[in-house]
Amino acid sequence: MNKHNIVQDHSSAWVMQTWLSFIISVTATSLGIIYLPVDGWTKSFMGMGLAFTVGSTISLAKTQRDLHEAKKITSRIEEAKVEKLLAEHNNL
Repeated sequence: MNKHNIVQDHSSAWVMQTWLSFIISVTATSLGIIYLPVDGWTKSFMGMGLAFTVGSTISLAKTQRDLHEAKKITSRIEEAKVEKLLAEHNNL
């Protein structure tokens, strides 16, 4: 009943692609806000919205990762308890 979880690391190409995607999207949106034909207050408001959106997205991603890792740890603990219980009652 031993089952080993295989942990796969992200490739360097994938990490590079995600960072480039993030940088390009934030840069393009920022440039779009800067060159909008509106007054400074509107640009400031939209820039603040972009900053809050990026910040909350990072917080959401971290929270989801933490919840996923907590479930993995909980399932490992439960699996270890079941294996211990089976080993104690195994008469073979």
